[in-house]
Amino acid sequence: MQMIDPYWTVIPVMLLHFYATHPLAQCNMWRSRIVMLLTWVWSVRLSHNYFRREKWRWGAREDWRFTDLSQQYGRQWWWASFFAVYVSQQVFLIGLSLPLYVVHTVNQPLSFWDLVAIFVCVCGIVIAYFADKQLYDFVSKNGKLKALGKPVVPLLDNGLWYYSRHPNYFGEQLWWWGLGIFAWNLGQGWTFIGALVNTMCLAYVTKLVEERMAKQENRVDAFRLYQKTTSVWIPWFKSSPLGVKDKDT
Repeated sequence: MQMIDPYWTVIPVMLLHFYATHPLAQCNMWRSRIVMLLTWVWSVRLSHNYFRREKWRWGAREDWRFTDLSQQYGRQWWWASFFAVYVSQQVFLIGLSLPLYVVHTVNQPLSFWDLVAIFVCVCGIVIAYFADKQLYDFVSKNGKLKALGKPVVPLLDNGLWYYSRHPNYFGEQLWWWGLGIFAWNLGQGWTFIGALVNTMCLAYVTKLVEERMAKQENRVDAFRLYQKTTSVWIPWFKSSPLGVKDKDT
């Protein structure tokens, strides 16, 4: 069973408290407490979404990406899993959490850019929460329809998902870029590298998800149209699909 998802919700919080309680830590008390509160809210939201999705069971279901990799590598799967997934993500999480380190090693007064960082972080948490809730409700509704022998809805195309094909990924990225603004404001803009690498990884995950969606016969046509008319990440207005003329023309 893959257990990397709940691991993500714990490590940043542990690193945060390690940095905050270190004997050599120096920081602005209010900035530290604000970042601490935001990080706990982010972690609780992500943990809640994971356990709700897994029907409140710990590691009961394996992620389809792990299943695909195990089929691809066969008996050699253990090393691909250990090195490519688990070991790499230890470094990845530390890199993403570098702004938490900066916040607790630089003592400067609060400024306008702290407000910007707070706004971006809160927007990320809120967008990810509603996107995940809408996805959960959609999957639950389809599960009930399938159990009754009724046709399922092929595509989630309302709420935030009307404006973006992956609003949950967009919200998650906002969170990490928001933390980066805290560090940039303290003169350590190089820590944006964590958020940048995370965005690149989510771009790859997005590609995998969309390739999988396009292979499902019951939704391929709807999804192809969805790709042509809907923004990938950033919520935006619908566009007309290429090759389809407006009814009024």
